Amino acid sequence: MTDQSTNEDLISDLLTLLDVTPTGEDRYEGRRRKDGVGRVFGGQVIAQGLVAAERSVEDDRAVHSLHAYFLRGGSEDHTVDYTVDRQFDGRSFSNRRIVAAQEGRPILNMAASFQRYEKGLEHQVDKLPDVPGPEELTPMMEEREALAATMPEPARTIFLQPRPIEMRSVEGAHWSHKEPAPPRSHSWMRAVAPLPDDPRIHRAVLAYASDMMLLGTSMLAHGLSWARNEIVGASLDHAVWFHAPFRADEWLLYATDSPWTAGGRGFNRGRIFSADGRLVASVAQEGVVRKRS
Repeated sequence: MTDQSTNEDLISDLLTLLDVTPTGEDRYEGRRRKDGVGRVFGGQVIAQGLVAAERSVEDDRAVHSLHAYFLRGGSEDHTVDYTVDRQFDGRSFSNRRIVAAQEGRPILNMAASFQRYEKGLEHQVDKLPDVPGPEELTPMMEEREALAATMPEPARTIFLQPRPIEMRSVEGAHWSHKEPAPPRSHSWMRAVAPLPDDPRIHRAVLAYASDMMLLGTSMLAHGLSWARNEIVGASLDHAVWFHAPFRADEWLLYATDSPWTAGGRGFNRGRIFSADGRLVASVAQEGVVRKRS
């Protein structure tokens, strides 16, 4: 099998994973990863919940924000059930509440707001950070291979699984840092193979990828890493604001920073830019970050 066909298979598997199956009126089932082990990835539940909510909204209304709270860790041994509550439909905006559950127990609550396109005032303060382009950087899988040599099984195999989102970090992946550093990072990311043209698919893939590289930013200031089993971490909440059209199969720069960490929690922010400098999305997340004793 060629590398290209492997990448296409990874994207096909991702799109299948993020799709949801109707099980009743405004009720859906989300698949589990066919090679999954352990806890469900938070970005998967957010993306599946978004896809479920979009099924209840008119096609001319695109999601402009979502706000999610993680209640319990999900298990990859089970599918995820989604219930969509049509809370509001106005002339310009629609709002949906989504509950994700496994075996009858909620694991995530999410609200999503949708807007019919309209022209309006425009400005953008933040500019594309002056960092090296993706072609100048080492693929993150090579960083993973270097660290995996020091990891025991089965963690090594899991760590080296091929991923549908390619990432290249300017400063190096957060889990590779052993000394305290400023809690800021810049990573280029894109789907490893072309995606269909449907903008809803690109938004779902970005929602999935937005949960990567974010919580670890708060650990940069402390020189600690979950990959070295030094911390215990879990996302508490996650918000995404979609600003402008984009393609998730073209390079996007994910600029993250952590302005505050204390009390067992870390707060992280993210800005996502297209390669031509447009701010296409903003992200915020708070999570549990505890030093392992």
